[in-house]
Amino acid sequence: MSYETLRMTAMVNAYSLFKIPLLAFITPQILEAGEERAVVRVRLDLRTRNHLGVMYFGALAMGAELSIATKALQAIRASGKRIDFIFKDFQAEFHKRADGHVNFVCAQGLNICSLVSQAAADSERHHQTFTGHAFVLKSSATEPVMTYKLTLSVKQRTRS
Repeated sequence: MSYETLRMTAMVNAYSLFKIPLLAFITPQILEAGEERAVVRVRLDLRTRNHLGVMYFGALAMGAELSIATKALQAIRASGKRIDFIFKDFQAEFHKRADGHVNFVCAQGLNICSLVSQAAADSERHHQTFTGHAFVLKSSATEPVMTYKLTLSVKQRTRS
């Protein structure tokens, strides 16, 4: 893990502790936060496991959301503007059981940065749908356990 990913992990978990306690409860890790892609890991443990011993749907949803939000947070911080974001919708297709630690990969970082740039340029709300995949590396690094789509909605905060 690089210094940047450790810093991002600490920032996400500290912010979550006060603003999104449920996300802090699962203690996600940012494994990669490059220009083009973000990788987030959610560990399979007592807090994220369901009665069948696989990752609970809610934990999968939080990991998917965070893989896209990581790039949005980076782009917002780089813009220097006060931009709010929220997810408008969520679609998931489950291919297999998530029976281990899950890595959530969003490889549309440049598109996310472009969306944030549009919001920084005006006061309109902008939204776009992004796709990602979730993998259990102990099973297969190439076969996703889940494919997800989330619509990210961003808007520059107006002065009040």
